[in-house]
Amino acid sequence: MTLLYTEVEEELRASVRDLLADRCGPDAVLRRVESGTPYDMDLWKTLSREIGVAGLLVPEEHGGAGASAREVAVVLEELGRAVAPLPFLTSSVLATKALLLAGEGELIQELASGETTAALAVSLAASPYRPLPGTVTVTDGALNGEVGAVAGAEVADVLLVPVGTALYRVRAADVRIETVPSLDLTRPVSTLTFSGVAGEEVGALDTRRLLSFGAGLLASEQLGVAEWCLNTTLSYIKERHQFARPVGSFQAIKHRMADLWLDVVRARAAARNAADLLAEDADVAHTPEDRELAAAVAASWCSEVAVHVAEESVQLHGGIGMTWEHPVHLYLKRAKATEIALGTPGAHREALATLADLPAPA
Repeated sequence: MTLLYTEVEEELRASVRDLLADRCGPDAVLRRVESGTPYDMDLWKTLSREIGVAGLLVPEEHGGAGASAREVAVVLEELGRAVAPLPFLTSSVLATKALLLAGEGELIQELASGETTAALAVSLAASPYRPLPGTVTVTDGALNGEVGAVAGAEVADVLLVPVGTALYRVRAADVRIETVPSLDLTRPVSTLTFSGVAGEEVGALDTRRLLSFGAGLLASEQLGVAEWCLNTTLSYIKERHQFARPVGSFQAIKHRMADLWLDVVRARAAARNAADLLAEDADVAHTPEDRELAAAVAASWCSEVAVHVAEESVQLHGGIGMTWEHPVHLYLKRAKATEIALGTPGAHREALATLADLPAPA
């Protein structure tokens, strides 16, 4: 077990970062948000075809890269740095992992190429530690019901719908998908309405394991958000002058930046530990409980760090940090939205206390 990045992971990071720098800069993201169609599917196709990010979790026998959660975490870090409006988390992490757990191989091959995109029909605010609300039912192979706050549905070709312990696949074109207002402008959410939609059962699904896996890896995206905010703020306070000296030279600012740096370093350790334990090739000595514990630690810590660093970044940028033109607000919104995604920090801490067998507070 190591928290360090391998040479392969650093090469993957460099490839993704270079492409995002060229095609997904802050100005480009802002323009997409203003256009009302934030997802950049052309960039998604390029990332999938040239770098193979869509098939990282997919085994080689199904046309994927046969990589692990460690490589996925690296990509999520870079996507977090760019607040990239791409369906990687929804299609290549959550939907793909759901199919892997359900034992479905045909659709996985399509997702690995990036030509087909899927979304898990579960609220982004769903918690791994609570049963999913039974708002969708199946009668004679037809699905009826409604699911709210689903991310990635508007650009999905296929929807994966958990009903009880079973997982169904349906064509997204057969479902009413209504995009609703969302705090995170780069990751819209939708309400899905199923009215007698034909569905195909693809297998059984352990939703707790799936959502815990997603929460543990989402921590890496939150790490990327925090790192961008920290680095961008550091550059700004070195250049911005007050009273004929750089703002960053004031002791109070130095202390604040040092505290933020320590928070981010700890977040990196938690996120890397979760990615390492969630990797399929993790040491066999690690139990499912060990992996869930690592995911809960990362999710609870990284979500709050991302919000705190983003809030400090807005404030330390002064007046310009409050403007629409400066992209820091996109990072704060992403941080706030992911803080309650796949379990709140409080929910993860409660689960952590149980997994670690800690006594309940008096």
